Amino acid sequence: MVRRIIQIDEKKCTGCGLCANACHEGAIGIVDGKAKLLRDDYCDGLGDCLPSCPVDAISFVEREAADYDEAAVKKHLAEKNAHACSSSAPKFVCPGSLSKTIERNSAAEAPTVSSELSQWPVQIKLVPINAPYFSNADILIAADCTAFAYGSFHRDFIKGRVTLIGCPKLDGADYAEKLAQIFRAYSVKSVTVARMEVPCCGGIENAVKQALAGLDIPLEVAVISADGKIVNRY
Repeated sequence: MVRRIIQIDEKKCTGCGLCANACHEGAIGIVDGKAKLLRDDYCDGLGDCLPSCPVDAISFVEREAADYDEAAVKKHLAEKNAHACSSSAPKFVCPGSLSKTIERNSAAEAPTVSSELSQWPVQIKLVPINAPYFSNADILIAADCTAFAYGSFHRDFIKGRVTLIGCPKLDGADYAEKLAQIFRAYSVKSVTVARMEVPCCGGIENAVKQALAGLDIPLEVAVISADGKIVNRY
């Protein structure tokens, strides 16, 4: 029968494994470093895997495919879980996408300027939407040039905040949908946008404003010049 089913673009896929983790049916596996649809009848066509892909390598197509088989899925998941319990092999996760909290011990830091970064990853396209550090967080959404232009960026912007960076011009991505999922899923306390004084940097500010639509979350925007000054704050 012809039905809706996922399609994975291998050229875009980085093999990060986030889609495989997000698929509740176990329909996706990592094979030779790339995400693969293991069997058509494992895919329910609902697309839980789509939002998790940081490079937009997954899409829907309408094509001839076997019907979704719930019984086959349950058997597949049971076998998969049994194998996971009996195997000591770690689940594959791209090192660059592995989320973690960074503990800072100020007393142990060297007497130089220290990093205030509290989590990883920081790139908007790579960060998972279900990272626990978003809960009750003050979030900084920064254009990636800002940290290079503004000398005290760690002290004045990153400190005490969960940091996400991106460049809408170079990334070629609309961050609004992913940010909206994060803002709606967690009790975010505030959002700060740090952007450069160039027109194309307005894209990151607009994406945040779209993501915040309908939400009662305070927003502050800081505009930074190329010579490292805050030229506007609102």
